[in-house]
Amino acid sequence: MKESVTSCIKRVGGKEICGFCNNFLIKYGKSAANKVRFKCKFCNKTQVENYTYKAYLPNINNNIVQFTKEGLGIRSTARILKISTTTLLKRIIAIAKKIPNQPIYKYKSYEVDEIRTFIRNKEKPIWIVYALERETKQVVNFSIGRRTKRTLQYVTNSLLLSNPKKVYTDNLVHYKSLLNTTIHNTKPFSTNHIERKNLSLRTHLKRLNRKTICFSRSFILLNCVLRIYFWG
Repeated sequence: MKESVTSCIKRVGGKEICGFCNNFLIKYGKSAANKVRFKCKFCNKTQVENYTYKAYLPNINNNIVQFTKEGLGIRSTARILKISTTTLLKRIIAIAKKIPNQPIYKYKSYEVDEIRTFIRNKEKPIWIVYALERETKQVVNFSIGRRTKRTLQYVTNSLLLSNPKKVYTDNLVHYKSLLNTTIHNTKPFSTNHIERKNLSLRTHLKRLNRKTICFSRSFILLNCVLRIYFWG
């Protein structure tokens, strides 16, 4: 078995192998840059042996997800992957759109908390409200907006549909009118898991770091980055 080092296409036994599904490729004419193009018989995706434009590389989306989760900013990621920032922003939005919402299982316990940030201007803060399933530590839903009932309600209503055992929150007054007293719990140290998750968010996402020049310029992009971080 011999595999080319410089080529973007794997070769096994002298035959080209698809980088997406590992099936055999056939020649499929030439690209606009006059390069030989190959097509997979199984997944019908086309590819060339060497890409001039780095954004067409097969693993570029996986790298974007990995770098986003590890705290790299937009320009840092663009420099490492050697693609433009505009292309990177479009890819982040496209990746986030393909990520489905997480299932919310019945009869579980959840923690809900808010984390403060801003978009463009520190004088206009917004809040990220999200719910964490206590047993698996998985984020099940989140909402972005002002610190109002409407923002909180988007998260709490989704939890109420699952008939939760308990919903643990801080002493923010809005929760009292949104959650039934039989399931609502505000005892001390009951939100330790989600408070620790807040620290992870601040550490891993450059745009949420404190005392940094990085910040969100778009509501849509902040929402997409959070979807990638939570569920990507």
